[in-house]
Amino acid sequence: MEQQDIFYRKSDYIETANNNKVSRQSVLCGSQNIVLGGKTIIQNECIIRGDLANVRFGRQCVIGSKSVIRPPFKKFTKGVAFFPFQMGDHVMVGEGSIVNAASIGSYVNIGKNVVIGRRSFIKDCSAIADNSVLPPETVVPPFTLWAGNPAKIVAELPESTQDIMVDLTRGYFHHFVGR
Repeated sequence: MEQQDIFYRKSDYIETANNNKVSRQSVLCGSQNIVLGGKTIIQNECIIRGDLANVRFGRQCVIGSKSVIRPPFKKFTKGVAFFPFQMGDHVMVGEGSIVNAASIGSYVNIGKNVVIGRRSFIKDCSAIADNSVLPPETVVPPFTLWAGNPAKIVAELPESTQDIMVDLTRGYFHHFVGR
């Protein structure tokens, strides 16, 4: 099935030298600490908190509208410490999701309205279903699908997950057309 074109106004997005497309309606706090790998799309009304710690995105990631990406933190007796956040290549984050993970591997699909607890690790080739809540400090193994509140493993993913995610993110970027 061929993906439909998604049209956007070119004046609403900033396009970088690496073909990243960032909505002007998004809030990038501490932009000097945010690194986009290339061909990444950050849609409307996203909040990315680079002011707390470094935030790195891999290539061809899609961050859905109204999503929040913030580095993980740990409370100590003398205060709070924030740690760097890293996302791999070919990752889709659905609309309205809140990500507070320590790291997200490559080829990961995070559904809509998902809450990822602080300091969680999401390994390569995994998925989180829509409306799921992943508890803090959860480790999501490769090739697993998690769902529910609190989220648990509900299925195993096929070995072709990497190819599926590459096709999905490349197709999304290709069909994200400016007018």
